[in-house]
Amino acid sequence: MLLQILKSKIHRVTVTEANLDYIGSITIDEALMDASNIYEGERVQVVDNTNGARLETYVIKGKRGSGCICINGAAAHLVGVGDTVIIMSYALMTPEEAKAFKPSVVFPQANKL
Repeated sequence: MLLQILKSKIHRVTVTEANLDYIGSITIDEALMDASNIYEGERVQVVDNTNGARLETYVIKGKRGSGCICINGAAAHLVGVGDTVIIMSYALMTPEEAKAFKPSVVFPQANKL
């Protein structure tokens, strides 16, 4: 049996851009990606603390040090500039792996580390 376990989390980061005219995804500052162990193209869940919206998408690497958190495509109807979001990814593990695993959790201030 495999369990879906929290792998990575960027906790309470501010959305800096929302771009409806894009095919989808979320753009994240590369420094935040590295710190949270989130990979380009990885599937993530985005939870909007401001309005309660929840969505899943994939990650695009943003400019390192920019603080960029950009919601792209149709998701920009759900999450707007200035909203506070939590970004999470998960991994499949055996129960034995899950017992020893520690997720990467980042608490950025002003979208920077």
